Amino acid sequence: MSKICQITGKSAMGGCNVSHSKRHTKRTFDVNLFRRKFYWVEQDAWIVLDVSAAGLRTINKIGLNNALKQAAAKGYINIIF
Repeated sequence: MSKICQITGKSAMGGCNVSHSKRHTKRTFDVNLFRRKFYWVEQDAWIVLDVSAAGLRTINKIGLNNALKQAAAKGYINIIF
């Protein structure tokens, strides 16, 4: 499974480790992901999402239903409303 937030769409980035001698070696910057269960009141069901810390803040700010609608509109998650 790839490391992608299902709410914000954030994914791992590539970059370089830079040593003291300025030698560059490839590395990845992973997303701060959590697997969380949410109770979706409108559907009366529990759902499991892989969300980043920013995704959790988005859900807390605008609510789970609105966050899922935005993620579905952007194509980050496949949920039928």
